[in-house]
Parts: sequence; C-alpha cells; structure tokens
Amino acid sequence: MSLTVSPVALSRLAFASVVANVGIVVTGAAVRLTGSGLGCPTWPRCTAESYTTTAEMGIHGAVEFGNRLLTFVLGAIALAGFLGALLQRRRRRSLVLLSLAILLGIPGQGVIGGITVLTNLNPWVVGLHFLLSMALIAGAYAFWRRVRDGDGPARPVVPAPLRTLVQLTALVSAAVIVVGVVVTGSGPHSGDGGAKRNGLDQENISQVHADLVFLLVGLSVALWFALRAVHAPPAAVRAAGVLVLVELSQGLIGFVQYFTGLPVVLVGAHMLGACLVWLATLAVIWNARERVTADVPAAPDSRVELSSPVLR
Repeated sequence: MSLTVSPVALSRLAFASVVANVGIVVTGAAVRLTGSGLGCPTWPRCTAESYTTTAEMGIHGAVEFGNRLLTFVLGAIALAGFLGALLQRRRRRSLVLLSLAILLGIPGQGVIGGITVLTNLNPWVVGLHFLLSMALIAGAYAFWRRVRDGDGPARPVVPAPLRTLVQLTALVSAAVIVVGVVVTGSGPHSGDGGAKRNGLDQENISQVHADLVFLLVGLSVALWFALRAVHAPPAAVRAAGVLVLVELSQGLIGFVQYFTGLPVVLVGAHMLGACLVWLATLAVIWNARERVTADVPAAPDSRVELSSPVLR
C-alpha cells in the first residue's frame, strides 16, 4: 500500500508554514529589539569555537541562538510540505513547485541572516532579510490556498476597473512595506549598540512612509466601497474590509510608537502588523480571482478569515 498524504493534512502543513514564517519575523524582531543581533558574533558558528551559545554570552547569545534554531523548525515544516505535495494521491505540479520554492527559500534566508551578522548588522542587508521573509510568507500562503483551489486557469470575479484598483492597492502596500524597512534602518533599534544606521534622515523618511500609508488606506477604503457597489462575491468584499481594518490598526500602532519614542513592545507589534497587512493585501488579490477544477477536491476550511493572500 503506497503512502499518501490527504489534502486536509497538506492544507494543515501549508497553513503551519504561513504561521511559522510570520513567527520567524516576530522572533527576528525580538533579536533586534533586545540588542541581541550580534549575540552570536559570527556565522555559521555562534562563536569561533562553538556552533552553540555559551553561558559567557549571556541572554543576548541565547536570544540570537534561539532564533537561529527556529530556522530549522521552519525548514522542517517546509520539507514536510514538499514531501506532502509529492505524496498526494493525485500529484499536482503547482503544489510541488510552490512547496519546493518555499523549501529552497529557507536556506537562502539563513545565508542572508548570516551575512547580516558578518557585516555587523548592515541595515540594508537586515532590510533584505525582512523582505525575503515577506516573499516566503507570500509563497507559503499561495501554497495553502492552492491546496484548496483547482488547477484550472484563473478567472476574474470582479470587473476590469476594479482589478486595476486591486493591483494599484497591492503595489502601494508593497511600497509601504519597503519604505518601512528603510525607516527601520534609520531608527534607533539596530540590534546592537555598535551597528551602523543607513544615514537617512529619520523624520523625512518617516513622513514618506506616513504619506504612503494614507494613500494605501484611501485606496483600500475606495476598493471596499466599489466592491460592495458592484455586488462582488462576499469573499472579495470581506477581504477588502479586513484589509482596511488591519491597515487602520497598524497605522495607529505606527503613530503611537513614533510619538512615544519607539518603545520596543510597540515596534515589535508593528513588525507583526506589517506581516498582517501583507497577508491582508494578498487576500484581496486572491479573492478577486478564482480557479476551479471539478475533479480536484477542496480541503476542509481551516482558514483564518484574513480571507486570503498571494499573487498567483
């Protein structure tokens, strides 16, 4: 009897990958916000003599080494997802390729993380590290949703002008995240007292970031009203509504943290919020289209009604 993995089990593995990739962003933020970025001062070893942290390295070494260990958990989940895609009763090429891309992205992320240490937390490399996490979150979400979707061609469920508005909203959302990374690189939480910053004026770059946030919220609200006006499918309307709510919550955290001197708790919450904004944005894109294939069974619903992220 051949070993197979059910769509339900594969859906759970894919969802676990989404959660784990968001989790590694949050723990990475904890490393930076506790000043533990160089807790392990070299890579791939933690010290010149040891792959693990030592008692002499204290809490900073433990925090940084703990984050490194989580990469192996992430890799194990990605490997399980890839094997699950291979072991489907009806193997689907789309799922195999998506799961493989996620699996290959994990060591790539580890290498970039190592470069951040070897370059003494260069803010541009740290930013690249975060952006690759955003790409992996997107890939993991796509994997999760495609388990449940068919393999037929994608077809729009909203009118062409609204598809353009969806694309514009997604573009501005991505810009908000990228500029937010630059803002972070100019701020005080470098991950280590001796780490350099990117040299940009924090007030000016923060204003650019805030302007983009206002634009994003305006576009998202307009999209929500437009989808309701054309009686778009409920999932599409709901996804746009969730996006607006997540953006408003994230914006509130951002303004409070800025005017209260960037307390570490709020900065950490803002990092989590960035992941949720990205997921909610991708949810809107996903729900503006559909794929249906009659002979591909849908996995039972395990979604958290963020109703859905990733560019297909």
